[in-house]
Amino acid sequence: MGGKHFGELHRVRGLITYKISPFEQRAFAGFISTGIGNSFRRFRGQALRVLPPFILGYLIYDSVEKKHHHLLRKDPAEFANDK
Repeated sequence: MGGKHFGELHRVRGLITYKISPFEQRAFAGFISTGIGNSFRRFRGQALRVLPPFILGYLIYDSVEKKHHHLLRKDPAEFANDK
């Protein structure tokens, strides 16, 4: 089995990649001190762009569902003469 493995099938020339060891990364560095405030700031900056369509969509969905359930109900006056 002296063949090449999947990642070694093709050699790309002129492409330089840099990697850092997973043991040297600090994935949650500064999460408590800057992450919470930054998340709140980003949410506040996008809320007026995102929330109105969602609210409008929910109101339309709710009114259509109420109308649909209203149309499914039977009118008792239509069955007053049935035996």
